[in-house]
Amino acid sequence: MRAFSHDGPDVTLEAIASDAGVGIGTLYRHFPTREALIEAAYRNELARLCAGVPELLRTVPADMALRTWMDRFIDYLATKHGMAEALRTVIASGGNPFAQSRESLLEAIDSLLTAGATQGSLRSDIQAADVMFGISGVSLAAGAPEQRDQAGRLLDLLLDGLRYRPATPRPAGS
Repeated sequence: MRAFSHDGPDVTLEAIASDAGVGIGTLYRHFPTREALIEAAYRNELARLCAGVPELLRTVPADMALRTWMDRFIDYLATKHGMAEALRTVIASGGNPFAQSRESLLEAIDSLLTAGATQGSLRSDIQAADVMFGISGVSLAAGAPEQRDQAGRLLDLLLDGLRYRPATPRPAGS
């Protein structure tokens, strides 16, 4: 969403329609207000992120699917951050772009974790919410584009903690 993430709140609906390759009338029929368009754009990004899980699981092992999805989630969070002012405008006008965000994200993460546990590559005792908060924390700690390498290293560490390892016996007396 170039129009919202870089150009700020002064981008016109006409410019957005032009970028989308549609006429302004088409845009106004589907999105009568700027806020409706912003909310739809946000929901579309979320849906795209979550809908990519089955394809990832079909094409790579579950642990690698989770790691790839983590990168996508970081990108999604960066987009959301870039749209922050626009999203505040939506909320101020009575919209709720986040209504189903948490549930959708938790379902996507749970699918990845379940597949990984079934394949034996990920632990079976992981809560999807814990992973979501972990990725969100990585985004906050190293979410700037110039810190992308650090974010990748932190995501690798997070994934390493999610990998299955057989239980090791505790030494006597501990």
